[in-house]
Parts: sequence; C-alpha cells; structure tokens
Amino acid sequence: MPKLNIDKSDSEFLNKTIAHWQKEGMLGDDTADKLRSSYEVKGFDWMRLAKYSFWVALICGGASFAFLIVNDAVVNWLKHLYYTPDIVISIISAALAIFLFYWGRRREKLHPEKIFSNEAVIFTGILFTACCIAYLGKALDHHSGHYSLLFLLSVFVYGFLGWRMDSRLIWLFALISLGSWFGTETGYQTHWTDYFLGMNYPLRFVIFGVVLIVGCAILKNRKWFAYFWEQTYVVGLLYLFMSLWLLSIFGNLGNLDVWYQIKQITLFYWGIISLCVAGAFLFYGLKSKDDISREFGITFLIIFIYTKYFEYFWESTNKTLFFAILAASFWLIGRKAEKIWNLKSKNSSVQ
Repeated sequence: MPKLNIDKSDSEFLNKTIAHWQKEGMLGDDTADKLRSSYEVKGFDWMRLAKYSFWVALICGGASFAFLIVNDAVVNWLKHLYYTPDIVISIISAALAIFLFYWGRRREKLHPEKIFSNEAVIFTGILFTACCIAYLGKALDHHSGHYSLLFLLSVFVYGFLGWRMDSRLIWLFALISLGSWFGTETGYQTHWTDYFLGMNYPLRFVIFGVVLIVGCAILKNRKWFAYFWEQTYVVGLLYLFMSLWLLSIFGNLGNLDVWYQIKQITLFYWGIISLCVAGAFLFYGLKSKDDISREFGITFLIIFIYTKYFEYFWESTNKTLFFAILAASFWLIGRKAEKIWNLKSKNSSVQ
C-alpha cells in the first residue's frame, strides 16, 4: 500500500499524537509503528512549482502578445482588423471560448493529474468569453453608457459554466463579475455621482459583502452549492474586509478632494467599527471552529491596528512602546485562547 505523502508540520503533529496515545496505553507498539510507517514527509513541492510556472507562462504569453502588437506589420494588420464588425469578433471569440472549454474539460477527464495545465486552458477560455461579451456589448450598444449590463450577463454566463463544468476558477470570475456589476450599476443609477443612497463605494461594498456572506449561510446546506460554498464565503469576506479597510481610511466621503480637507482623527469611528467587525469574526471563528472566519478576523484585526497606527501615531509615538503594547495585547489574546483550549481539552478527556 502506498504511503501517505504529507507536510513536515503534519508529520510532526502525527508523531506527537501517536507517541501520546502510545504513552497512555491507547496504542500498542506494533500498531504505533504501523501508523508511523504509513506516511512520509513530502519532498520538494513540485505541484506548487507547476502552479506558479503555468501562471508565469500565462503572464509571459500576455507580455509576448503585447510586444507582438507593437511590431509594424502586426499594427498594419490590426488596422484592417479594426474595421471588422464587432459582432464578427464576438462570434469568433465565442467559438474559441467554446473550443477551449471543451478541450479543457476533455483534458480534465483524460489527464486529471495535470491540474494547472488544465486550468490554464480553462483560464484562456474565460478570457475569450469576456472578449465575446465585450464585443457583443459594442455591437448592440446605442450609446446608453449602461455597460453594467455586460457584467450582469457575465455573471450568468460564468455562473452557468462554473456550475455545469464544476469549475471553481470559472465560478470565481462569476463572483468578480457580480461585484463589478454591483459597482457599475450603482454608479450608473446615480449618473456616476459620489453617493448611492448616501453611501460611497467602500460602504456600498461592505453591504455587498454582508449580503454575499448571508447568502452563503442560507445556501450552505444546498447540494448544488456545496462545491462552491467555501470559495464564495472567502470572496464575500474579501469584499467585506477590504471595503471596511478602505472605509476606515476614507470614511463615507465621496471623493479625495473632500478627504484631503479634513483631519483623519474625525474618521476614527469607522476604524472602531472595522476593529469590532474583525474582532466579532475572530470570536465567532474561535467559538464555532470556523477556520476561514478566524483567519480573516485575526489578519484584518492586525491590518486595521497597523493602519490606525500609521495614520495617528507613527510620528509622535515611541516605536518601542507601541510594539511592546501590541505584543502585550496579542500575548494576552494568546493566553486567553490557550486557557479556553486547555479547558475544552480537559472537558473532552473527562467525557
């Protein structure tokens, strides 16, 4: 039977666990040895190298294309292409996207181990899909400026393709398109003024992130959504916390000219709200063993604290004192978490 290939940290954890069970008499020596011999520490992470290599290949391919179009002969060819009807370019892009999705799907069935090369093909198909929708919009455009409808169309196209092909990569673009539609639609409805229902862009996306997270909670137990739940949850949290971070800096101000004219201290309450939200997600994550919520909570709690420090205290506060206070604060948080963990461990051992 092949051995389980695991990370060094996982191997150390299993070794300690097996040693503890062996010491407590819960495992015999033979069983403990069998368990230890059933796994091994993985060597060089070739999978990660493959992943980065394919992404670099795509970036370099894009750069190669950019330099190619600078060539005089290619520029002259593009001038002729400029007069090609938009609907023709849209149809050609759609055909290429369909071919690439079909080819990527077929590769996944024939070569499931080639994860990242398969994703590279799917990603190229996604780009041609975007090109198809963009040129379709140009072909049907009556100079209304309502291009947010193209993002809405992208949501349904990518959402259907992601669900039909069981592709988290395509589903990610559906979520990005959803956020793009929300931002552009609210801008269009207000004729691109600073506020929508009294909210600037960061505050709007705080609401958007909350709605996405609530939607995840509602759909969590739906069978069709289970495959995409974690990814949607992470993206919802990203929308929420990135917007809160911007809100803590700029407040609910509509443009930079107004922001330059006020003192940053007058926006302190947005920072407090952001810290409270991060703390609430951290507490919820620890309480409910929600790793995603916990990691987002602690990460953005630190980001918010550092942001406020650089805004208010960098020039006036003693650096040694500030970091000492910060270290003491997180040490106290660590002690409290350790006590809770020890208490739970004792309770579980008693049971």
